[in-house]
Amino acid sequence: MIGLVVLAAFFFMVDVLLGSVRIPFSEVVSIIFSGKSENTAWLFIIEKIRLPKAVTAVLVGCGLSVSGLQMQTLFRNPLAGPSELGITAGAGLGVAAVMLTAGSSTSIYAIRQLGISGSWLIIVMASLGSALVLSLILLIAGRIRDNVILLIVGVMIGTITISVISIWQYFSQPEQLQEYIMWTFGSLGGVVHYHLYVLSAVVIFGLLLAFVSSKALNALLLGENYARSMGLTVSRTRLMIMASTSLLTGSITAFCGPIGFIGIAIPHITRSLLGTSDHRILIPGTCLVGTVLMLICDIIAQMPGTQTVLPINVVTSLLGAPVVIWIIISRNNMRSSFS
Repeated sequence: MIGLVVLAAFFFMVDVLLGSVRIPFSEVVSIIFSGKSENTAWLFIIEKIRLPKAVTAVLVGCGLSVSGLQMQTLFRNPLAGPSELGITAGAGLGVAAVMLTAGSSTSIYAIRQLGISGSWLIIVMASLGSALVLSLILLIAGRIRDNVILLIVGVMIGTITISVISIWQYFSQPEQLQEYIMWTFGSLGGVVHYHLYVLSAVVIFGLLLAFVSSKALNALLLGENYARSMGLTVSRTRLMIMASTSLLTGSITAFCGPIGFIGIAIPHITRSLLGTSDHRILIPGTCLVGTVLMLICDIIAQMPGTQTVLPINVVTSLLGAPVVIWIIISRNNMRSSFS
């Protein structure tokens, strides 16, 4: 675990250090710890661009990976992830309502003047879309006790939501489609300081809910009947876990766009590294591994030394998809983690 902390700190520094503008390491350290520099341009780049982006990468890595861990344990399904309940699709529905149906004047104001990730309009609509799907899922969860059926219902709700978005896309103008597609690529660079405060508060609250649920997650790993025999109120615990996952996934998707594969891949990597199924260890371990890999993805996305920045969703998918393939091939390992 200490090694993971060291790796996280190292890649955080590397992420802040690298970029299209070369800034000496001593200046980067001085700006981070003292907030001062004789070069105002370097100070602006570090404080306003690179540090917020690196902190966002940490929040995204922690939030999505813990969301995936909770979903995999709750549904006892190694391929469950934070998007399976349709929460990510709900955020996309909210964004589509602005970009694809609001008209060109609203789109120009929301996107071009404020930026794709920097627009409060986009963030609010994505949050509302996630909240709408969450409310529907929680309503259904109160009536369905079977987690597998609930997972299937979540997937179907996500499918319906994506279908609605597809219909809007079909009847949209090319400029509107381009704006929406740009949002689906994901971005860590649009979360500015005042956005970062809100995102940090929501993600920290969601992580605290996950930590509080760690003992309950251990019990659920052995099955609902065992959990009930231990005195656990399964329905209340399930709602808490789903609320935590929804807060984490919904807020991150609203601020950064959809970011794939982190929620599915990171929990399995963490289990392999730590060799445990105890969520009191897995949750902080998953946060650290998620942080390290998101920082690495951000470093790769920047293509250090060039002006080109790759979409973060592309990089996470390229790294995460092989892990999911490995998960499917190693079926014996999958079963042992959930039995």
